[in-house]
Order: sequence, then C-alpha cells, then structure tokens
Amino acid sequence: MRKTLTFTILVIILILDVVPSSGRAGERVDIIIRGGTVVTMDGSSRVIENGAVAIKGERIVAVGTAAEVAAKYAAARIINATGKVVMPGLINAHTHVPMVLFRGIADDLLLMEWLQKYIFPAEAKNVDEQFVRWGTRLGCLEMIQGGTTTYVDMYYFEDAIADETARAGMRAVLGETLIDFPAPDNKTWDAGMAYVENFATKWKGHALITPAIAPHAAYTVSTDHLKQAHSFSERLAVPLVIHVAEDPAEVKTIQERYGSSSVAYLERIGLLDERVIAAHMIWPTSDDIGTLAKRRVGVAHCPQSNMKLAGGAAPVPQMLKAGVAVGLGTDGAASNNDLNLWEEMDTAAKLHKLTSKDPTVINAREALEMATIRGARAIHQEKEIGSLEAAKRADLIIVGMDSVHQTPLYNVYSQLVYATKASDVETVVINGRIVMQNRRVLTIDELSVRVKANEYRDRIRKSISAQ
Repeated sequence: MRKTLTFTILVIILILDVVPSSGRAGERVDIIIRGGTVVTMDGSSRVIENGAVAIKGERIVAVGTAAEVAAKYAAARIINATGKVVMPGLINAHTHVPMVLFRGIADDLLLMEWLQKYIFPAEAKNVDEQFVRWGTRLGCLEMIQGGTTTYVDMYYFEDAIADETARAGMRAVLGETLIDFPAPDNKTWDAGMAYVENFATKWKGHALITPAIAPHAAYTVSTDHLKQAHSFSERLAVPLVIHVAEDPAEVKTIQERYGSSSVAYLERIGLLDERVIAAHMIWPTSDDIGTLAKRRVGVAHCPQSNMKLAGGAAPVPQMLKAGVAVGLGTDGAASNNDLNLWEEMDTAAKLHKLTSKDPTVINAREALEMATIRGARAIHQEKEIGSLEAAKRADLIIVGMDSVHQTPLYNVYSQLVYATKASDVETVVINGRIVMQNRRVLTIDELSVRVKANEYRDRIRKSISAQ
C-alpha cells in the first residue's frame, strides 16, 4: 500500500511539472530574480523595493514586487538578489573593441598625431583576423565583468568580431569600417563594400548581432563613397555608424573642403537619418543640433576619450534639451583606456556640471539613462533593450550594493552613478542567458585571453620600436 501511494505521488509531481499551467496557477518561466531593488529605467522610472523579474526564453515576462511575481510565476531557477540592485544591462554606444590590445600604446597626444603617427601604423603592422578575435575576447570579457550587455563597434574583420561576440553571449551593433585608404582587411573601397555586403547578409536577423556599415568619417571618406554607404544602409535596413564633429582639426578640414560644418555637410549629401549612430559629436552648431533631432540621429557621447584627447566637451545638455537621443560610449581602449561605462556615467555627469557651471545639469538619473534607455534610443533599439519591461529582451545585471565605497545608501541613482564600480557587478544575463555569475564569466576562458593578450603586447612593442 505504501509503495503504491509513493508511486502515485511521484506520477502526480511529474505531471504537474510538465503540463503547462495558467498564470493564476503559477506559469512556468526559466528564471526569477527576486528580492532586490529593481531599477527599471522604464517610462515611469519605477524603482521597486523587494522586486522581482521573471524571464522566459530570451524575454522578460514580468516585472513587479516579489509577491506579485511569485503569485503568478514559478521558475526552475531562482536567483536571490536581496540587498542588491537589479537593473538593465549597460549599453556602450561606441567603441573599437579589438583595440584593447593597443591599450596604453600611445598616450597624451593630439588626436591627429595619435592616429597618424601611432594607431594607423600599428594597425597596418599588427591587425589581422586573429588579432581581432583575441582582442574581441578580451574586450567582451572586460565589458561583461563591468555589466555591459550591448556595445556598438567600428573596426575591421567585423565578421570575426561578430563570431566572437556571439560566442561570448553579448549583444552588439557591429559596423564594418570603410575608409579611403588600404585597411587591414580590405585594401580598396570596392573590396570593403563587397565584404560588408556578405557580412550584413550573413548576420542580419541574428538574435544578438546587428550588422552595420561604418564609413570612418567625413574627412577620411569621399562624398561619393559616403553616399554609397548610405544607400547600402537604406537598402539593407542596417545602421550606419560614423565619427562626426570629433575634433577641431576635423571641423577645420570639413569647413575648408566643403564650406560647412560636418553635420551640415552630411545633411546636404543626404546621409543623416534614423539609422545613423554618430560618434562623439563634440562640435555641432545650434543649427546642427536641430538637424540631429529632426533626422532622429543617435549620438554616442564619449566623455573620457574626448577629455583625454582634448577634443572638447560636447554640448550634451543642449542636445538632450533638443530631443536628440544621446547614449554613452567608451571609445576604444587605446584612447580611454578601458571599457568601463560606470566611469563614463560618473564623468559625463561631472564634466557637464563643470563646463556649464551648473551643478544640476545631467543629474544622476539622467546619467544612468544615458547608459541604459537613452543609450538604447541612441542605437535605435529602445523597443528591445534599455529598460526592464515585459516583452523586452532579458538583458539585465545584478549589482552588489554592500561594499565600503557604497555605504551608506540614501539614493539609488546617486549611488549607482557616483559610487558604484565595475567590480560591483555580480551577475549578468543577456538574452535570457546567464553569462556571468558571482563575478565568474561563463562564456570566455579568462586565463587563455590574458596569456594571449600579453603575447600580443610583446609583438606590438617590437613592431612600434622598429618604426
């Protein structure tokens, strides 16, 4: 009798486990993160104490209090976030990810000197597909450890970057760089266009990778070639990534060459539209800012790189006031020298207080928005990422809040922007997959990446000393 009863109970348990149930009876989901302070970054800027997020497959299915979520959902995996912050993953709106292997190669120089005397020659001697693969692994490792879940890239061999990024489980907009002189992967413009055609066709529609075309800048790409790039972006409906108004030398060159500002020139040739992600945008005029808002151009603000290269302070408060979508980027680690968006948030808020002489400009919540939901708008993906809302992609991070430098806690936005460090990020979920847990990245072999990066350092050092 006892054996029969035990068998009956086991059968009932198995049936209940496999048969779909209604929401009221506890709908099955894959992961529930509960107990933490949920900073949603949604349209109402909800902050939910003792909150919870339910994830099924690649998407968020519910965000609410722990009690609300527990009443409707049951999960095979529960993550306890008590005492921590649960928030959207950070979005790095502009970088050159393999350039982490050039970290510290040449510092404290003017932009054009840095590019022409050091970076371009070093790239010509060292950049190949394997360089790009190892650099991408190192960059993705660093970004995941710091809570970045999405990044926008501009470099060469982007097909290899896409492959490594997808393996790492990261989300990215990847722009194959096109430039009017021989590049490491394609020696002519036509070869570059053929490459980006194959690249975009291969990756379009991927769950994590958004392919893009990336003409370097108005001063390194001819008018005809810029128009070709725009036509390509329009035909394939892919983003166009470009450096714009980055440096006083660029402003002068474009003015002398075309008789206008960089933005006005790009507007005149028909390049600006809602697919464009414009990096830096340090020197737009007031009319340019109006054009950017009208054309719905996304802007990637890179405060630390801009400061380090003395490029200037972008008029971010004016752009935000005009309705321009502005996100935060690190730029490449050769000019920053890291991929840490927590530092960019802190710097962006403080830089613009200083330049405007107004301590209320770019408050902590706005700075956090630039790394999350505003960043999503800047890269034209706000319907999918940037906030914790039902039906959006499950890209989120869990941040520890009990370190000495975070104690005591009064305001969660201030604490995240002004006190939190990349090392406080404990868990990272991208597209519903846990890619870092308890500070351990699960998708990249950290030891092999460190070893290989130091091998490249020795090789690069020899190549530049031979100049």
